[in-house]
Order: sequence, then structure tokens, then C-alpha cells
Amino acid sequence: MPSHHTFVLHRRSAMLGALGLVALPAIAAVTVRSAVAGTKVPHSPSQTTPSAADVWPSASQVPGGVARLSLGPAATRPRATTTSDVPLLVLGDPIEWTAMVGIPLAALPGEGRITVQVKDDAATRDILYAIAPKQYREQRLNVAPGTVDLSPADQARYERERHRLAIVMATFTEPLPQAQSLHMRVPVPGRRSSSFGLRRVFNGQSRNPHSGMDIAAGTGTPVLTPMPGRVIDTGDYFFNGNTVWLDHGGGLLTMYCHLSAIDVKPGDVLKTSERFAAVGATGRVTGPHLHWSVMLNRAMVDPALFVSAPAAKL
Repeated sequence: MPSHHTFVLHRRSAMLGALGLVALPAIAAVTVRSAVAGTKVPHSPSQTTPSAADVWPSASQVPGGVARLSLGPAATRPRATTTSDVPLLVLGDPIEWTAMVGIPLAALPGEGRITVQVKDDAATRDILYAIAPKQYREQRLNVAPGTVDLSPADQARYERERHRLAIVMATFTEPLPQAQSLHMRVPVPGRRSSSFGLRRVFNGQSRNPHSGMDIAAGTGTPVLTPMPGRVIDTGDYFFNGNTVWLDHGGGLLTMYCHLSAIDVKPGDVLKTSERFAAVGATGRVTGPHLHWSVMLNRAMVDPALFVSAPAAKL
């Protein structure tokens, strides 16, 4: 995912708007193709994703969603990658491995593909999956040009930060042993003031979709870890304000923006529900709230897919 998408979300964070939750479509069947034999074998939808309601992330094969793709049995964890060779999070055991695929918001409806290779086996196979269309809400706003366009100095700062964040977003470490179900707790209680996928049009110019979840909360409200993780970056960014990035293993990262306080440093290892920051209004915003993003294989995906239904409604 181009790092530019991370920064444009903060323009939209500066103006709040309420949205409903994303509806989850039915899961399409998956086709497996052997790279050696060139044949296709259809997989049933039941092989694509577990049917249990308490499995996270919820499967949603749409732009900004997550595909749960069965890789079948193997003695060791297979290696799975996107078409651009970005490594994927693979969870499970020798009886059944599953690839968690973050689908970029910019993905077009149609066919997605990943490549799978088992250790010590030169052969690879492709797994094809369907990407269904998803219509996110759009909001049109007329604002003063100075609130959207950057000055030369601000643009230069933005470019410096963009390169730094590209390195952060490329982080990939071994999946956490306990992370078979990627269930997350909501980092702060509060009303969702802007949902994932919202596209804003400023003065007739369309901006990239909102790639996170905004939660309205007062300055100083503790921000708690949604699941175990390691701090990989902290800093004060132009759009983000005070920001923390957590690595949860296997290319699953979370980002927390506009903080009034940061209580951790890179390298710190955190447990679930541990305080690491406080809500604020730093960066390009008009009021205190938490911007929370979830990134999977360098694609921003809907955080609501990782939380239980009552929490997702906020």
C-alpha cells in the first residue's frame, strides 16, 4: 500500500462525521491453482473461512476488508505473499493453516490472488479469491482552501515523514504464538465519530478514503492496547500529531493518532488492556478524539472486523 494513504487520512480526521457500520457480504468461493500443473481446483466457501461467529477478524472480501483463505495442511507454516511479494500473516497448525489477507481500499472488485509455498518445496501454488464491490459513504464539503492545501514548508515536512512511515509500515515479524484469533478490544470507550472508508470531497476535489476509525473521547482518556504488541514507532507527525505504532506480528500493525501523551517508547512490549497513551487533539484536527488504524500486509483495513459486535457499535 502506498504510504501516501496513511497521511491523507488525517485531512479527513480534521472534520468529524457520523457513519454506520460496514455490512459484511457473503464469502465467495476460492479457487486454488497449482503453479506447476496449471490446474484449478474449486474450494467451497466453507473452506474459505470458519463459520464460527467468535472468530476474528471477520471475513469481508471487499476493498478495505479481510479475506481468510485456507491453505490446507502442512508440517510447517507455509509462506504466503501478495502479488507484489508482500508477506502475509499465516496462522494455524499442521492440520490447517489460514492466510489473513488485508485487501487495500484501492483494490478493484474482481479477482485477488496470493502465492503459497511450503518450506523446502520449490513448487508454488496460487489461491484466487473474489473481491466484491463495496460502496462506502461519501461526504461533500466546502472549506477554506488553506485548510486543505499545504504550504511549501508543510509539504516538505510531510514528505520527510512519509518516507519514515514507509519503513514503519513495512515491519514484518513472526506471528505472536497466542494470536490464533485476532480479537481486539476497542482502545478507548466512546462514540465513533468517523468510520472506516468514508470518502470526503473538499471543494469538489475527492480525497482518499478514511483509512481508520475515529472515536470521540475527552483529552486525557487512557488509550489501552487492543491485543499484545510491541511498540515500533512513536513521534509527532504533521497530520497525525502524537502517534504510536504497535506491531502485533505477521504484518499486523495498529496506529493511534492525535494523542495528548505517549507513555511508551520503541521496543516496549505490551499486554492486552495496558495503558500506553492518552487521547488528545494534536496534529490536524478540530477536537479531541482517537484515530485508530489497523494495517494488515501493508493495507489499511476496517478495525470493526477485529472487534466483537457490541464493541463495534460503540
